[in-house]
Amino acid sequence: MKRTAIALMIAGLSCMVAFSIIGSSVADDGTLVEPFFLIPIAWLFFLSGGILGIAVFIKNRTK
Repeated sequence: MKRTAIALMIAGLSCMVAFSIIGSSVADDGTLVEPFFLIPIAWLFFLSGGILGIAVFIKNRTK
């Protein structure tokens, strides 16, 4: 489960990097074009990885 927590944290980091690389722009009609969906997905990965990492730490500490 430790590897899963690390993989989730890396997935969150890769979402943030992808958001920065893709960037945002303004279309000709004045609408903002950006990959906003990557931000909540990144936070979801960070939170789930952090909670899983804390759970693994507590489980290993109590043994």
